Amino acid sequence: MQARFKQLAGKNALSVATSLWGWYAVALMAHTGWGIYPVLGRYLQTVSALPGMSVLVVGGLPLTLWLCVVILPRHGWRMYATPVLWVFGVVTVLRSITNILSQRYTLAIYIQLIGLLTPFLVVLLNRIVLKARPPRFTWPALLLMTLGALLMMSDIGAAGVTITLTETDWIGIGLALASSLFLALYMILVRRTAHTAASGVAVLAFQTVLIQLSALVLSLLWGEDWGRWRTIGVQDWGVFVVYSLGVVVLANGLQIAAIRRLGAPMVSSLMGWRLVATLSMGIVLLGEQLTSLWQGVGMLLVLGTVTWYLSRQH
Repeated sequence: MQARFKQLAGKNALSVATSLWGWYAVALMAHTGWGIYPVLGRYLQTVSALPGMSVLVVGGLPLTLWLCVVILPRHGWRMYATPVLWVFGVVTVLRSITNILSQRYTLAIYIQLIGLLTPFLVVLLNRIVLKARPPRFTWPALLLMTLGALLMMSDIGAAGVTITLTETDWIGIGLALASSLFLALYMILVRRTAHTAASGVAVLAFQTVLIQLSALVLSLLWGEDWGRWRTIGVQDWGVFVVYSLGVVVLANGLQIAAIRRLGAPMVSSLMGWRLVATLSMGIVLLGEQLTSLWQGVGMLLVLGTVTWYLSRQH
């Protein structure tokens, strides 16, 4: 009897371990989606030459259809009559617009690099607004992250250290920093939305519609040329489908599912994988790659630091 119990216990433990590894794979797929996101957005704007705001409008159509066909007929608009959801929506709009614009001006790897600073911005905002004490190792980790980022943006040779950023790179990085700041606010506010009547999917669809409407207004004000959508090729449409369905819908869903099973700290600790995905897809689609050994060292330093820091947070 005891032997049988041990056998069953062993099988259960193996089943649990297998299930956990499966959810780790799901989390990595979600991070892969968000890793290739800036590459796809940059491709659509610089290679396909599509206007940035129009990409946001058309890219959000799947979730808008979900809102109109499934969510609203079932729940109505009443669940959105909460001020915090509208504040949350405004932050999301600002985050999305600055993010898509940053992808036009600088390399995808730089955008993802700035995005990895978001957990530290959350800590800083909590410190400033809520007077919360920063977690252990925050300042050493932030220092190492900054050093790694500088190495990735520099060229080290006989002439010394040279920052390789152009004027447009600085514009893109500035927009990416603003986007990361809004994302940090988003992560702080998202807890407040948990106390509303709207489900996670309903909030996601709601914020997507706000992004679409805001992007449409800006597109009309800026006089964007929507005629470009009629002239793009098959590959351009393929990239767009991956962008709108593979990332906006699938990666979002996988991330939510992984967080529910593994918890936010565990899923967040795998964020460094996004940088690997960005670099890999950037080489394939855009020909953007690291050009020196020191840039590779900087990337490894960033990856190691963000993974180590986030894995130690509860």
